Amino acid sequence: MGSLFRSEEMALCQLFLQSEAAYACVSELGELGLVQFRDLNPDVNAFQRKFVNEVRRCDEMERKLRYLEKEIKKDGIPMLDTGESPEAPQPREMIDLEATFEKLENELREVNQNAEALKRNFLELTELKHILRKTQVFFDEQEGGLNHTTESMTRALITDEVRTAGASMGPVQLGFVAGVISREKLPAFERMLWRACRGNVFLRQAMIESPLEDPTNGDQVYKSVFIIFFQGDQLKTRVKKICEGFRATLYPCPEAPADRREMAMGVMTRIEDLNTVLGQTQDHRHRVLVAAAKNLKNWFVKVRKIKAIYHTLNLFNLDVTQKCLIAECWVPLLDIETIQLALRRGTERSGSSVPPILNRMQTFENPPTYNRTNKFTKAFQALIDAYGVASYREMNPAPYTIITFPFLFAVMFGDLGHGAIMALFGLWMIRKEKGLAAQKTDNEIWNIFFGGRYIIFLMGVFSMYTGLIYNDIFSKSLNIFGSHWHLSYNKSTVWNNNYLQLSPATSDYEGTPYPFGMDPIWQVASSNKIVFQNAYKMKISIIFGVLHMIFGVIMSWHNHTYFRNRLSLLYEFIPQLLFLVVLFFYLVLLMFIKWNRYAATNAFPMTEACAPSILITFIDMVLFKNSKAPGKDCNIYMFAGQSFFQTIFVLIALACIPVMLLGKPIKIMQARKLANVQPITGASDAEVGGMSNGGGSHGGGGEHHDEEEMSEIFIHQGIHTIEYVLGSVSHTASYLRLWALSLAHAQLAEVLWSMVLSLGLNKEGWLGGIFLTVVFAFWAVLTVGILVLMEGLSAFLHTLRLHWVEFQSKFYMGHGYAFQPFSFDTIIENGGAVTETE
Repeated sequence: MGSLFRSEEMALCQLFLQSEAAYACVSELGELGLVQFRDLNPDVNAFQRKFVNEVRRCDEMERKLRYLEKEIKKDGIPMLDTGESPEAPQPREMIDLEATFEKLENELREVNQNAEALKRNFLELTELKHILRKTQVFFDEQEGGLNHTTESMTRALITDEVRTAGASMGPVQLGFVAGVISREKLPAFERMLWRACRGNVFLRQAMIESPLEDPTNGDQVYKSVFIIFFQGDQLKTRVKKICEGFRATLYPCPEAPADRREMAMGVMTRIEDLNTVLGQTQDHRHRVLVAAAKNLKNWFVKVRKIKAIYHTLNLFNLDVTQKCLIAECWVPLLDIETIQLALRRGTERSGSSVPPILNRMQTFENPPTYNRTNKFTKAFQALIDAYGVASYREMNPAPYTIITFPFLFAVMFGDLGHGAIMALFGLWMIRKEKGLAAQKTDNEIWNIFFGGRYIIFLMGVFSMYTGLIYNDIFSKSLNIFGSHWHLSYNKSTVWNNNYLQLSPATSDYEGTPYPFGMDPIWQVASSNKIVFQNAYKMKISIIFGVLHMIFGVIMSWHNHTYFRNRLSLLYEFIPQLLFLVVLFFYLVLLMFIKWNRYAATNAFPMTEACAPSILITFIDMVLFKNSKAPGKDCNIYMFAGQSFFQTIFVLIALACIPVMLLGKPIKIMQARKLANVQPITGASDAEVGGMSNGGGSHGGGGEHHDEEEMSEIFIHQGIHTIEYVLGSVSHTASYLRLWALSLAHAQLAEVLWSMVLSLGLNKEGWLGGIFLTVVFAFWAVLTVGILVLMEGLSAFLHTLRLHWVEFQSKFYMGHGYAFQPFSFDTIIENGGAVTETE
């Protein structure tokens, strides 16, 4: 089979590169993205490798670029992104890049330091301006009531002892300090002053209306001006310490009004000059950042490519002459010629005369798993890899999942309207994918939706198809071809009776089914609509489930034949398929036989009333019983010889169990006795390894059990046999979730229509139009939020479970490890993160 159905064939190669050509060759391989290098120095510390200094230089360049990026984003300057990826620079160009980044960083840091100093000076002058204005108001108020205010302040601030001692010393002089403090600290500041100075200070404060910019971080801070009056040097010292503790800034404030006015004029002049200088500084900074923004993306790409190349070169070994680098790498077998051409281009670029050598090596190691994908299959492959990366050359479920996943989802989500909403959303993302992909975002939810745009589109399209089959659009039906049922009652009978029945045995039914999907007459059926849909959806859930599981078992046949695992083919695949077919596929056949042979128009005893229950028939088949419905003279069998065939089928199913349980272990034990080796080694190990999963041998990767004892083999085989036998029953029942979620989705849609939208449709007049608009908006929000998003997520998870557990467990091991090639595109997409490849 092609690589679409299995992973690519891989080869372990040894690569010899001349030292002067190694950089250019690895650069070409990085552009190609088809080589996974192995670390040949696993015991060497990262700081002791040959090219550690170059990696450090790249780290330093990245740090400088991140600093430039942060400053550019701070100013809101758009960065030019042409979408092109420049080639990795030559090693000699590193010096020019380092010099450019060093010059830009130093220039920007110097500009930032100057701007910060200017802003700090501007803040101080602005605060001083507000202090001079506010304190002038304080002093003007004091001069208006000078005698009274001074005497009251003096009495308030001087204790009795001071008043007595100072009676002979003349009038007391009050000192003051003025400053600004953060507004949120002001209440605590007042309390502390009152307590520490025992009420012997007088505080006046006024808010600064406009916020001030903090020069350190650019935040807007609200502050207040204060002035504190006190008496004595001791209080002055105490007040200043409290101001220092609350980080209040004190400024000199002259006592004389003329001095204050003169200082205020000088402050205003200096503020105007500072504004001019600050504007020029910001213009210069903006010009520097704009120039850097034009090349920043390309610089990041260049530096990350250089770093990735040197990091990869650190995985290589040096030969004894120190002139040749030796590497080991996994490469796809089909791409060896492409890789050799890339190596040749790298050698020509470097000017080396010695061509590189790529030798294929023989190995018994497990190769990595490499499945080629495109933008369409990538999301489906990601669903499979989330369960586990396929073992080497194991059957890949992804191509089949492209069809089965959206189909099983649609069985649960079937609604023409809801499917159309989902399909249109997916189609919009597909049409706009180039622009949306360029708008890189850290929003994980949006990245998940965009990454699965093709899955969403297909789920929507398939849901539209099943919606047509169910004849369901927003819980209503489409009468495209006209109902094939006709009323035989008059109008009064219909309006006056809640329960009326239409018999298919009479002229009420035309005798031919509705051309496509369900007849719209079922939409108006009140009591037996759910009964009819239950029977229909339950049966198709079992049918799809059994076919899906049989397909999974058949897939295991491809694994057994590819890996030539004869024991697993004979003692696992054949009994597993027989067990599933004679029990559960026979159950499916009974459904079709019943649909075909029993109808209301048939003669007795083949009428609908005599139709035997398939569930009872299946239970009787397993228990070797013959149950007959009481009070009915009906044949319990659907066809001649049914009892005989059912007995044979159950006996075959029972016989398959010991074959699955003991067949392979006994054959392995016989092979060991013949070889007289305990435990066996060599070629027979593949057969032993084939029992590591109930679905069969997965070989790929040579996962052998060299030391496994026979007791362990019997235990493992017993576990997997029990898991398969019991799982066949539970997995079949698990597919009933298709019926349950489909029914729940239809009922929720009907509830929203009848309890929300119908309220608006029943109103008349212009008020009814307004009311309908509001109700429709509410109904639309609930429909998208609950029925499309929440129900869609629920159906998605259930579909994922059906594929991971019920389908893939039949053949898929998923014990491999992913092929992680050295690729510049992947490294740049991940933001420059480089990880070591084992």
